[in-house]
Amino acid sequence: MFRRAFPWSRDDNKELPLVNEEGKKVRVREKRVEDIRNEYSWRVDPELSRLDATRPMSMSYEDFLRYSKEEMQFPNYRSKRLAVETLEGIHIGNIMYYDLNTQNRQAELGIMIGDKDYWSSGYGTDTVNTLLQHLFTILELDRVYLHTLSWNYRAQASFTKSGFKLIRNVKRGREDFILMEVLRSDWEELHSN
Repeated sequence: MFRRAFPWSRDDNKELPLVNEEGKKVRVREKRVEDIRNEYSWRVDPELSRLDATRPMSMSYEDFLRYSKEEMQFPNYRSKRLAVETLEGIHIGNIMYYDLNTQNRQAELGIMIGDKDYWSSGYGTDTVNTLLQHLFTILELDRVYLHTLSWNYRAQASFTKSGFKLIRNVKRGREDFILMEVLRSDWEELHSN
């Protein structure tokens, strides 16, 4: 019954292709256990949490480690959490796609460059471009969208460089977001040069 009502869920038993994509500055790859300590430090950081429209994590490191290992062991077909590292191998952030809908050929994207030494240097834009390459060519999606805080102009400028367009304002809880999207046809045109 559930699968008839929600046809995109029929593919839940399929595995998503592994990701190991190299951009100009970064590599987007599968997460490793050794990435968990960095991710935990980023999730308890108040500034990063504010940019992610969340509260700093209060879970202990041991619980987060156990949860993260379990998530790696039992992946979800409709989402994939990935690590971002420099081409020199330094883990600087995470990127994910989620709410993957294979019927409508779309997914939502989320990113965090947690290592602040790599902010405002093009690493975020390259990370998004690198994952979009994978989503549009390997998964053959037609649309990728995201929600960014309405006051986060730096993120909006970065997403615009990757081809995202502002669609509309969205209210979620007490926060104001901007819905942005990039269509495969627009992305292909942007990268045909």
